[in-house]
Amino acid sequence: MEALETSINYWEDALAAFSLGARGGVSGTLALTSPEEAEFCREIQELLQNAYLLQERCELLFLDQRSVLFRSESGAGSGGAGAGDAGDGSDIGGRRSRLLSTHTSSSNTRREHHSSAESFASAEDQVADLRDFDEFLETSPEIENLELYQMALKQLDIGIPYRTLRTEEVGCGSDAEFKCKLHCLRLALALMFRDAGVWAWFVDAGRQVLTDLLLYADKEPKEFLVAYEEMLSWASDPANWSTIENELSSKGVKVLTFYDVVLDYILLDAFEDLAAPPSSVLAVVRNRWLSDGFKETALTTAVWSVIKAKRRYLQYPHGFMAHFYSISEHLLPVLVWGFLGPSERLRDVCHTFQAEIVGFIKDLFSFQRSRYTTVDDLAADALHHARVRLTNITDKLRREEMNYD
Repeated sequence: MEALETSINYWEDALAAFSLGARGGVSGTLALTSPEEAEFCREIQELLQNAYLLQERCELLFLDQRSVLFRSESGAGSGGAGAGDAGDGSDIGGRRSRLLSTHTSSSNTRREHHSSAESFASAEDQVADLRDFDEFLETSPEIENLELYQMALKQLDIGIPYRTLRTEEVGCGSDAEFKCKLHCLRLALALMFRDAGVWAWFVDAGRQVLTDLLLYADKEPKEFLVAYEEMLSWASDPANWSTIENELSSKGVKVLTFYDVVLDYILLDAFEDLAAPPSSVLAVVRNRWLSDGFKETALTTAVWSVIKAKRRYLQYPHGFMAHFYSISEHLLPVLVWGFLGPSERLRDVCHTFQAEIVGFIKDLFSFQRSRYTTVDDLAADALHHARVRLTNITDKLRREEMNYD
């Protein structure tokens, strides 16, 4: 999978280079002036699409918790139709053990030759003193008194679906705690958004923050606002909900909630991508011989090229992902340039934006900051945290504008 990711980066670099040349004005890059070169570009796009599909299938096989590789031997028989279809639990466990032990058998064999005395001494050095955890235990709430969380613990035995385990990112102590809190938050957010006024507030808040961010970066927000309103109008039509569910389920989204779609799939994934940009992007940003203006233009073109390639192979050309890409075309170049570019002012604002979003999510998953007592209590706390974080972002932008003036 790492080799595939490397290959995809190279192919994206090639596609971006050809696209830059086709737009003209980049000295030393190849312009698409012949049918052969145009065909080559088309074939790269087709190759990329097949690579994206292969990457998704690999993730389902090797990373998704539903894969046979992640089913325990004892739970294989009770894990639903998927486990039953694969045969008895011991056979699954045996295959899983053989697969996972392929690259470690030699090192395990070497470790078996250590003397028992050496093993004991090593183990003695690594034994943790439980008193080291007293400070954490003292600050933990009485979970027995959290009615909503106790209900989620019972649901955990049945199963709580998720796309990505973000235990450490959101500050949970274990994967089980993350899944239980995720279940509670889904219920609370669903209740919160039943209020049309709350829904309208979140819509306005998103529009306000993203527009202010574009204006701060000296970008015209008109086209973004058009794409934003088109997305809202399309997504609000019940006739399109089945399309949304089909599209997002293919991306691994298990439940259509504000957390699963907006916070997890869109925002947290975007922050991860920005933390590890493609090599083509880094090559442009780190080139000392290019002016800042050219770097920003080249970066924007590279982002557009990748989005255009992905858009071409959408299952629903006018579906959720198509509208999402329309918004991304205006926001992603600004965020990429903000995080990676030379402007300290813009970078500071972008980092504040990220910190407040991640802080909001951590607030939601915190026993100390959110009440996991009832659905109503948790929904009220979620709305409170959102209002506080919005105020923090807008205040930051306002202060920066005043200082700049």
